[in-house]
Amino acid sequence: MKYAFGEFREGLLIAFTAIRANKMRSVLTALGIIIGIVSVTLMGTAIEGLNRAFNKSIAAIGADVLYVQKWPWGGGEDWWKIRNRKDILIQQARAVEKQAEFARSVSPAAGARRQAKYNQKVLENVVIVGTNADFLTTLGVNVEFGRFFTSAEDDGGRPVCAIGSEVAANLFTNENPLGKTIKLGSGNYKIVGVIEKQGSILGMESLDNRAYIPINRFFKNFQSRFGGIQIMVKAISMKDLDEAKEEVRGIMRKARGLHPKQADDFAINQQEMIIQTFNTIGVVIAGVGLFITGLSLFVGGIGIMNIMFVSVTERTKEIGIRMAIGAPRRTILQQFLMESAALCLMGGVIGLMISFPLSLIIDQILPTAMPLSIVAIAILVSLFVGLVSGFLPAFRASRLDPVDALRYE
Repeated sequence: MKYAFGEFREGLLIAFTAIRANKMRSVLTALGIIIGIVSVTLMGTAIEGLNRAFNKSIAAIGADVLYVQKWPWGGGEDWWKIRNRKDILIQQARAVEKQAEFARSVSPAAGARRQAKYNQKVLENVVIVGTNADFLTTLGVNVEFGRFFTSAEDDGGRPVCAIGSEVAANLFTNENPLGKTIKLGSGNYKIVGVIEKQGSILGMESLDNRAYIPINRFFKNFQSRFGGIQIMVKAISMKDLDEAKEEVRGIMRKARGLHPKQADDFAINQQEMIIQTFNTIGVVIAGVGLFITGLSLFVGGIGIMNIMFVSVTERTKEIGIRMAIGAPRRTILQQFLMESAALCLMGGVIGLMISFPLSLIIDQILPTAMPLSIVAIAILVSLFVGLVSGFLPAFRASRLDPVDALRYE
């Protein structure tokens, strides 16, 4: 064991001595590995960052929530056929609410974009959401301060609203919005609460640029009761999600008057569909990206192999002397493998030092994250490329004939 450790240490010393003796050549040789590691690391950090941002964003949809809608998420069906489906109506939401036993809460929702105004301040394209008092429970949303409207206010169609944090910040810069009256579209609404910050869905639409009003009031001011809505159903628990889905399907088919042989003329969407679609796209993007960046490492590896063959040729006489005084072939093999691995490891460390600040700059545009796993993978990839690239030159060095090597000039 002690002999093996000493042999290993001696091999490292010889390897680093050889690298220091040819500094410029070593740096230029490692340049291909540096570029490859920077590419692989940045690709990995971008993918990791996008995954984290997606998971955080998709959490707003709720893993245990079913969305009964006219359109399915992700397509896959005939567009014209779906377009001609009948709208989902509030009466069908009432039927689900009354009959669904696997549902913890049911919330119908309808939306419209209107102007929001308070005194002289105006916000364009605020999403007005008509829903019921169970909305907070259904989607797991919290009120930052104040309250949400009650069932009595919903049933009576009272002109009250809860606004998103973005609406509150833009309309009420230095004052408390509670109790104030704002104009949504052509109607006046009293603010009873402010919803906590929710962020956005997939970085596209802000969930905080919204105002929530009783759905019965929504039908009076923005849309008739015969207009299309969606129904959000929160299952009792995750293990009951499939049962809840089949139960809702049966209730909806009955409410929409479908015969047993007729196909569903509605869609029951859930978070899992978006996750599967994103994962499929993510795998393709990651595969293409890693293939392209892998080419950089391949080119860098070829450069390392070429330089190691040159190094073996230059040091043929040194190899012969070492063999003549008793160095076994495995020691020669180990020495050149260590030199190749050290060269690649140096390139990997420099690549990480470059990619980390670059990832911080990219994070200002796209979400990135560099966990320790990516750092470890970059180091391991560097070592692997070094060992693979250096094996043939090291093997050639270990197979040299000592007599021929000593006579080499």
